[in-house]
Amino acid sequence: MLAQDQAGSEIDARRRWLSVLARAKVSDIRAQLAAAPALPEYNLLRGPEAGMTMLRGRMGGGGQSFNLGEMTLSRCSIQDQAGRVGHGYAAGRDLAQVELIARLDAVLQDEEAGAIYHKTVIEPLAAQQDAQNEAAEARAAGTEVKFFTLAAMRS
Repeated sequence: MLAQDQAGSEIDARRRWLSVLARAKVSDIRAQLAAAPALPEYNLLRGPEAGMTMLRGRMGGGGQSFNLGEMTLSRCSIQDQAGRVGHGYAAGRDLAQVELIARLDAVLQDEEAGAIYHKTVIEPLAAQQDAQNEAAEARAAGTEVKFFTLAAMRS
């Protein structure tokens, strides 16, 4: 059971850093990489390419599925010098972004090197995204309209 928990936590960690990288702009990723060691050399397994994917939804969140629409998606897969395979996926057509995501995904899988990149790249990007989300929520809260019903006024 302990091995399953460890594998689950590794999957969750990888899911988290890939999410942060997919939402980051390539310029922000490069800015954070300036303070990190150079990324290892790599070979392309699947070159950066853009395509379309179908988005599906479910009625009520759990009901019958339906096709919501299509979106542009880019992807890339690499293998670094140490033999680690990294994958990059992001919305849009930024091929440089997905190649950089794949390179970071590969190096972040290493315990020692991954800790350095996590501290210098992932944590600052996550903090930046959290701050942007909080600012957007604050702007939205400023436009909130509170409706009072007659029943609420009587109590």
